[in-house]
Amino acid sequence: MRTAVTATPNYQLAGLPRASFLHRLGAAIYDALLAFAVYALAGIIGLAVIAMLQQLGWLSLASNTELALALQQSPVVHAIYQLWLLICVVGFYSYFWSRTGQTLGMKAWQLRVQHTNGQNISPVTAVARCFWSLLGLGNLLLLLSQQQLALQDRLSDSEVVQLPKR
Repeated sequence: MRTAVTATPNYQLAGLPRASFLHRLGAAIYDALLAFAVYALAGIIGLAVIAMLQQLGWLSLASNTELALALQQSPVVHAIYQLWLLICVVGFYSYFWSRTGQTLGMKAWQLRVQHTNGQNISPVTAVARCFWSLLGLGNLLLLLSQQQLALQDRLSDSEVVQLPKR
């Protein structure tokens, strides 16, 4: 069985300089566009599933109203729908961070998230980073940090490094 964390440290990736606030911001803006696309696609799929369940009679929402409005009037279904959207967006970041250490935005800015020894972070650590980042506000700590570590870096024992130019 293949794990996301390598068995031995990747010493070529250890000791790289940590990424600056501006580099992280650039990658975050790029990734926000991708995350929005994931969010929109997950929303469409979620609404399609809800409509199908309603058509099959397995789910009863207010009749004679738009599906989105009926969804808002049902707190349980609305909460499940919002949880689905959250899982999809967090899954997007967690998948890429734990597999390669890079999202597409991070690739464009030549950044990588990793443990300080160069190993990939685990999927659990990646999920934790998502929540500890506080929607990106955790990066503001970089402006005050001598070590170039954001809140999510400190709490997950990881770092975002600047990869060497190709």
